[in-house]
Amino acid sequence: METVDILIKNANELITLEGPKTPRKYEQMNDLAIIRKGSVAIKDGKIIETGIDLNYKAKKIIDASGKIVMPGFVDPHTHLVFAGSREFELDMKLRGLTYIEILKKGGGIFYTVNKTREATIEELIEQSKNRLDNMLVHGTTTCEAKSGYGLDIKTELKILNVQKKLNAIHDIDVISTFLGAHAVPKKLSADEYVNIIINEMIPKVKKFAEFCDVFCEEGVFSVEQSQRILEAGKKNSLIPKIHADEIVDTGGALLAAEVGCISADHLLMSSKKGLQLMVENGVIGILLPGTTFSLMIKKYADARKMIDMGLPIALATDLNPNCWTENMQFIIQLACHNMKMTPSEAIIATTFNAACAIGLNDNIGSIENGKQADVIILDCPNYRSIPYHFGINLVKTVIKKGQIVKV
Repeated sequence: METVDILIKNANELITLEGPKTPRKYEQMNDLAIIRKGSVAIKDGKIIETGIDLNYKAKKIIDASGKIVMPGFVDPHTHLVFAGSREFELDMKLRGLTYIEILKKGGGIFYTVNKTREATIEELIEQSKNRLDNMLVHGTTTCEAKSGYGLDIKTELKILNVQKKLNAIHDIDVISTFLGAHAVPKKLSADEYVNIIINEMIPKVKKFAEFCDVFCEEGVFSVEQSQRILEAGKKNSLIPKIHADEIVDTGGALLAAEVGCISADHLLMSSKKGLQLMVENGVIGILLPGTTFSLMIKKYADARKMIDMGLPIALATDLNPNCWTENMQFIIQLACHNMKMTPSEAIIATTFNAACAIGLNDNIGSIENGKQADVIILDCPNYRSIPYHFGINLVKTVIKKGQIVKV
């Protein structure tokens, strides 16, 4: 009888997500491929078998009776590395001040940029590691992390270097994105800064990032400027992503389709034509309900419409100083209660489709033979309990690459 490292058995629901190898859409987003009273065998960091009553000896046996077992959460859109916090803005929001008014009073992105520029690498590692620790105990095993609070080559490289170091020392896999085009620095025009990004930044950061992102929005970077940046990134082997149509419909979804972005994120105001072209060109939509919640906006992205038209949807925290949450369970809850996603759709959006949105679905995002053993155990009887029983951490055990990292 073969000996494995970990044998999880008797799960009330083993949510394998076994199925198509491409991003799930339409009714595929409701198929969790559940094995009731299921077991998982893990050896050498990999899933080697799933089923019922598996016949293995094990160095460690975990009885998951009454619990659910599922893939670790994948968070495909975060701004992990920054210094300082902006809780002082909450009173301003509650008094009805707009983002621009808060900016004029010393808040907003430039407050964070200044704090991040001032911080040492050691300070940024310490602060960001604490956020990763919070993510891990809430079940996230892989995250994407963007730069973007530097807005100069020195600090952008510093942020990306911090992310590289965090990936080396932390249990969570950290996948880096270059987002130098997060805002236009003071004393520069947008065109001047775009030229700096293309000619100076991208050639230097390409060794530290997998993706290139841009905040395509009215008053920030135009569609034409965004396209120039993303095309330059592609020439330097950076896969394009885009912040699209968060505040107004600038045509960001259309650009995502034209450029061939792996994902377009936010999409609150995207046109039907833009979304349809994303469907036709295989772009994944990443929705960020935590941002809508924290900004106190009444309108959430129309997830129901997007799914019904065949757009594969992922969900993310958008962890940043203006949307400070590390908890993907909370994002599932917001998606179900405020965007009318079903619990199964939200689970697939935070696991397999999220893995697709950062190009890692061949290795993570489902519990299938040969995949990396990133597995979480939740103390609830079924998957519908995740959005139903809100306000607490349901995750009891986290297994990363076949090692128990949280009990």
